Amino acid sequence: WPWQAEGMCGRYAAGRQPDQLMEQFHIDHDGTGGRIPAPSYNVAPTTDVLTVVQAHDRRELKVMRWCLVPSWSKDTSMASHMINARAETAATKPSFRHAFAKRQFCVIPAESFFEPNYESGHAVRWKIAAALDEPLAIAGLWEWRPHGGPQDQPLVSFTMLTINADGHPLMQRFHRPEEEKRMVVLLQSAQVDTWLHTSPESVADYLQP
Repeated sequence: WPWQAEGMCGRYAAGRQPDQLMEQFHIDHDGTGGRIPAPSYNVAPTTDVLTVVQAHDRRELKVMRWCLVPSWSKDTSMASHMINARAETAATKPSFRHAFAKRQFCVIPAESFFEPNYESGHAVRWKIAAALDEPLAIAGLWEWRPHGGPQDQPLVSFTMLTINADGHPLMQRFHRPEEEKRMVVLLQSAQVDTWLHTSPESVADYLQP
């Protein structure tokens, strides 16, 4: 499992169909171009998945790759290291600051995500989901690159924002004991619209465990 230094989430489940997501997130436009990733209950980094963005005054369902590749990057060799971004430094870190400044905020739909618990002395994979199995909405940043996608077409990619989880009754139980405890930023349903329209100065309002 490729646990990343930037955060924590290294696997998640994305099993909902495009029509379900369009209804759930009140999406105006199907921007997938008919290229629909297969549903997966074990999405790995660098996989193409369905995301939600606000573009051209309309909400779009869009296919993106899970690993933010900066527009200035010469290649995609470091992609697997960009699946998470520390929310505290996303505005200034070279890999993420362009997307942050340009308000390129996105939502990553998920049913659950997975983390390693070491309380037994070795890594045990735990599944984390909403108590009533309601869909999750994870906050992220996205970026556009002129090439690197299928058939060297433009590559659209994203990263999940993470925050400190010290003291959180559940999320502090994951990762190795000596590592900082972190968690993805989970949006409540009422926050989705405002997150997609937010300003860089207001991002801190959403960074609650």
